[in-house]
Amino acid sequence: MNIFAAIGRVTLALFAQAGRLAFFTVDGVTSILRPPFYWRLLFQQMMRIGFYSLPVVGLTAFFTGGVLALQIYTGAARYGAEQFVPVVVLVGITRELGPVIAGLMVAGRVAAAIAAEIGTMRVTEQIDALTTLATNPAKYLVVPRIVAATISMPILVGIADCIGVMGGYVASTESLGFNGSIYLNNTMNGLETNDVVSGLIKAAVFGFIIALLGCYTGFNSKGGAQGVGAATTNAVVSSSILILAANYILTNLLFNT
Repeated sequence: MNIFAAIGRVTLALFAQAGRLAFFTVDGVTSILRPPFYWRLLFQQMMRIGFYSLPVVGLTAFFTGGVLALQIYTGAARYGAEQFVPVVVLVGITRELGPVIAGLMVAGRVAAAIAAEIGTMRVTEQIDALTTLATNPAKYLVVPRIVAATISMPILVGIADCIGVMGGYVASTESLGFNGSIYLNNTMNGLETNDVVSGLIKAAVFGFIIALLGCYTGFNSKGGAQGVGAATTNAVVSSSILILAANYILTNLLFNT
């Protein structure tokens, strides 16, 4: 019976956490449509989330594209299909690896920063101070970060796609002996709007998840510095898991219809 009691406690805690997250999400989304609008905070968060994440996302995309080209060539050479390397690299980067890799890298950087910042404000009672000053914490803290991440992630992923394809080009021409002009021509011939648009849709969803989980774990942190550290870890882990789960769901919706 103790085993069943433990399972029951875990299940109830899971549903309670899901319920709290659902209410927090509804409150954050509905607050986007209500004034006042903090434009300065929005642009500030877009710089922090988007622009400052560009170096790590760009480097990751470049090396991912290069490795993808090398691995695809190894498999394609067994069947004499080396000419398909540019197209497969393009599709792999734009559909899957670009959004997912960028999402995971930004989750590790941004979700942790958001959770630490808001968590520190929670344990030092700064959020309570905002309430006493008649400032809605959701409007002031959550909305700018959610909107900024949702807007910035597609831009980041668009740049990461270009850099990732260039990484495949460099690896193919320098290490595999491909002709540069032919590689680029095959890449352009294989480019389809649906591949790029689907990746940008995924990126917007991933950005929303990253900011939402960072804000949620920060708002619910407690216990001083130890609680802030736990909130930071939970933000990164939960946002990464949800990104992978959302990627599977979106892939089914976008490509299996």
